[in-house]
This record gives sequence, structure tokens and C-alpha cells, in this order.
Amino acid sequence: MEKYFNEIVRHISEIVKFDSSLSPRIGDMPFGKGAKDSLDYFLDLAKKFGFETRNYDNYVGEVIFGEGEEIAILAHLDVVPATGAWEHEPFGGEIDADRIWGRGTTDDKGPAIICLFCLKALKDEGFQPNKKIKLIVGCNEESGWKCIEHYNKVAHMPEIGFSPDANFPVIYAEKGILHYTVSYKIENAPFTDLHGGIAANAVCDRCEATMNGEKTVALGKSAHASMPHLGDNAILKLLKRFDHPTTNLIVKELFEESYGIREMHDETGNLTMSPDVVSYENGALTFTVDVRYPSTHSFEEVKSYLDKLSGDVKILSHQPPLFNDKNSYLISTLTRLYNEEIGENVAPLAIGGGTYARALKCGAGFGPELPGEDYHIHEPNEFISFKAIRFCMNLYHKTIRELSK
Repeated sequence: MEKYFNEIVRHISEIVKFDSSLSPRIGDMPFGKGAKDSLDYFLDLAKKFGFETRNYDNYVGEVIFGEGEEIAILAHLDVVPATGAWEHEPFGGEIDADRIWGRGTTDDKGPAIICLFCLKALKDEGFQPNKKIKLIVGCNEESGWKCIEHYNKVAHMPEIGFSPDANFPVIYAEKGILHYTVSYKIENAPFTDLHGGIAANAVCDRCEATMNGEKTVALGKSAHASMPHLGDNAILKLLKRFDHPTTNLIVKELFEESYGIREMHDETGNLTMSPDVVSYENGALTFTVDVRYPSTHSFEEVKSYLDKLSGDVKILSHQPPLFNDKNSYLISTLTRLYNEEIGENVAPLAIGGGTYARALKCGAGFGPELPGEDYHIHEPNEFISFKAIRFCMNLYHKTIRELSK
């Protein structure tokens, strides 16, 4: 695989230059021009390598290698918006001594490119898979999964596979994901405007309000909403500046006591709740809230909490949890291959993040994030290291070969 390294680096750098964060539909581009340009770039590269490709109405594409029983590699080409203070141009694809900088380098354009080159390497070696490998690349993973919904309507989703969009070693379980809005009517509001946040799945790093004609700003730190403790929510910091009955109630219900919902727990961890977007309109404060609940608990348990809230609740989206047997063929195989690569004996993990793996009957998150390295996912200065690229291209090459034998 080493002979492909420089080309992998170059193509990751190039595809990162497309701002594929969600934007309004333009004609036949359901998620905006940046997402379509990223998909075109990826599929055009795969065609140059001699693979069969399909573009399903600019929602999602796939690269096909082999025939027979289907297995999936599920990646995504869309990204979260690049907010905050960046030291490197977020869509510059800057390459330095040991890493590539930019939004999507690790989440998830970099791993998508790596997996494509693994297919090329296997093809160049003369390997003939005994299964049909589908490298599926979606364009709406970060903000609704409309890409997967569309794929399921127009194509056939394999039952087994992995998504290179999580952590190593292997993810056997993912928490359920719920996004909802809650609106609180506020009498005699101490502000005339209040807004903050850019995405439901990213901790708000800037929130501002207008009070008596003056703007006040609270700054925080962004983080992935599945790990809100790694961030510093600017919405909470701003709300605490007001001494108003409704804002005090909101702080209690959404950030602090929360009726004990954050105590929900199983082997996959505690429930997390992160109010990440807020706006003030028509006399009401409306919050968009991200909830990740333990894999063995039910949506109904979470819904019972929502019924206690004082505001008007509207559910935006819900993804049931993923839970695999650690001894299943897929999980045991991926765990073995990872441990052989690192020379250790580590166990599968559960995470709060959500990947395309849950679109499969039996799916697993499998890298690219190596333990002990912070890639700034959903934060400023996201990057992928050369070390991670080399590790992933070698491990994914072996993994795809093993799963398709």
C-alpha cells in the first residue's frame, strides 16, 4: 500500500477543498453544490481506476467491485460547517510535514479516499473478491441521513459491513440519537435578539444577544455533541447572565437537573444531552437539542422525559441504537485484524456517536481515529495525520480482503 501513499495524500487534500456542508437545494443538487462537487470528484476518481460507479440523484453514490453476496463500506462526503477560529484554512487542504489540515480530513472524506485506494490496490494485485463490495458514499450524514433514505428507495443496502467513521479498535454499539426542538414562551424578555449554534450535533461555541441596543457575546468551545463534556457550551454561558424566571427554568431543564435523564446508563455509557442551537423569534426561545441515549434503553424512556419539559416539544429525527454481539463474525473479525495490526489484545467499544453502520443489519464503526490522538472532529483545525493514513490504508486493505474472500 505504501506506493499509493502520496496519491492518497494528494486526493484527500483536493477533495477537502470542496465545502460540502449542508446548503439549500439547487436544481438537482439536494444538499447544495459543494456536496455534489465532492461526490463528482470521488466517483470520477473511481471511474479512472476502472470501477463501476453509480450516482443516485446526487444524494449518494457507490463504487462496485466484484460479484456475489454484498458487503458494504459506508462513508460520507458531507461535513459540518467550519466555525470558530482556524489556524489553517478549513477548506484549503493544507499539507505540512506530517498531516493534512481541513474540514473532512478525518470526518469522513479522508477515510473514504483511503478505502477507495484499498479497492484499487486489491484490483491492481489481481484480487478477485468472492463478494460484491459496495463502497457507498453519502452526502447528508451530518444533518439528516436523507442520503441513506434515498439509497434504500433506489438501491439495495447490504446487510453487513463497516463504516470508517468512528474510533479504533471496533465499535460494537452506538447509542440512540434523538434531535428535538423545544420552545419556551418568555414574558418581558431581557433581550430583543438571541441566537447561537450552527448544527444540532456540534456544541455551540458562540452565542449572542442584543440587550438595550447593545450586543453581548458569549464564547465557548465546540465539540462533537456526543461528547459535550469536551466542549464549553456558549448558550449556557449566555443564559446564565440573565436573572429571568424563564431563562432560569431553561438552564435547569436543559442543562442542569434535567429531571435526572442524564443518569440513564448501561454498558454503552450515560445518556448525553446537548442543546446546541438557539434562536429567539415571536416571543419564544427555541432550542435544538441533541440526545444520545444508551443502546439497551428505549425511545419511550427518553420520550417520558420530554413530556416533563415546560416548553413545546417537536421531534426532528430519531435513529434507534445499534447493538451487536461482540462475538459475532463481523465484530470478532474486525477486532482480530486490528489486534494483529497493533500486536495487542483490546476489546470492542461502544460510542455515543452515530455512524452509517446502523444503516446495516450488522454493521460496525471501524476507525479511522487512533487512540490517544485528538483529530478535532467537529472543531476548528481538524486534521488527519500521516500516521493515521498509513495505519488505515494497511488495515483497511487487509480487512476488505478478509471480508470479501
